[in-house]
Formats: sequence, C-alpha cells, structure tokens
Amino acid sequence: MQVSRIECELREVVLRDKPPCMLSASPKGTVPVLIHGEANVLEESLDIMLWALRQNDPQHWLPAEGPLDQALALVARNDDEFKYHLDRYKYENRHEAAEPQVDHRAAASTFLLDLEARLCQTPWLLGSALSLADAAVAPFVRQFANTDRAWFDSQPWPKLIAWLDDFLRSALLASVMDKHKQWAPGDATTIFPCSEEASWQRSL
Repeated sequence: MQVSRIECELREVVLRDKPPCMLSASPKGTVPVLIHGEANVLEESLDIMLWALRQNDPQHWLPAEGPLDQALALVARNDDEFKYHLDRYKYENRHEAAEPQVDHRAAASTFLLDLEARLCQTPWLLGSALSLADAAVAPFVRQFANTDRAWFDSQPWPKLIAWLDDFLRSALLASVMDKHKQWAPGDATTIFPCSEEASWQRSL
C-alpha cells in the first residue's frame, strides 16, 4: 500500500486478542487481511501486494509478463522452502523437528546463496531494477539475519549483506515501521499510508 499509494483504513491487530470482526471476515485468523469492496477478502501478503500494484505501480515494481513469472517463482521458493527452515531456525522451541536448529540454518542458507549469486550479477534480484521479488523476499532475509547477525555477517554473501543493509536503511522500511495501538471498535479511523512516498535505493 505504501508504494502503490492506495489509502486504506488500518486496524492494528494483536494476534492473541483477535477482534471478532476480523475472524468473521477471515476465519483463518492470520495477518495481513485486506477487505475491499463488499465481500472481497485477501488473506496473503503476496495477493495484497499484487492487487495494490495492479491498481497503481508508480515505482514499476511489477516487471513484464515473463520476468513477473520469474518474480513469482522466486517468491514461491521464499514462502515455501526458505520460510519453512527460517521458522524452525528462528523459533526452535515452537517446532518439534527431527533436525537441529543448525541444520535448518544450513538448509535455509542454500536459498540465500542463490540470492547472492543473483546479486553478484545485478544490483537487484531480477536485474537492474527493484521489483516485487526484492520487496517480498527482503523482510524474510531480515528475520533470518536478525536471528544471529554476527553469524550472518560472517558468511560468504557480501552482496546479500549489502542488499539487506540498504533495505534496513531505506526510507521505505522506515515509512512502514510506525507503531500503532491495538484497534478497538469505536476508535478513530487511522488511514494508511500516512507519509510521503518512500523508496529503497542501492548504495552501489
């Protein structure tokens, strides 16, 4: 929404105290949820990103048809293969896994080494321009890195580290990290995005 500049009503949810109206709209009970129109509910981050960018894409995050397929394939690897191991690396105590934490870290690193290989060729994951793939993958790489930043920084992926650090320093990330109080019925409406257009630039 921040990049597409499509305004929406923001309702901050605490997952241990989900409001009934959210569960009525989206019984799966996960966030984010976007409700638009009378009964249109989007429950996945990628679906929300695609919907918003197809309405308005001022920074040209949606590549052409062929590269878009590549972007979606990379995001699918991130959401399935990488996130599976990330969750078991980051939240070891929440999962009864046969493999130890370091094995999940090693398995997740295979994906990160692939990203490094891409970034050795081009400044962004799919070429010379920032795309949906960078924006969708970066938050998960951030989670992985923050689990043990010293270890992450010692690995043979300097291009990935620079790419991530540019994301962490970006006006784009700063613009969406504001804290909001938990929404309750009757609260004043909070409109998002509430700041000026922001971007993510590479320091090459």
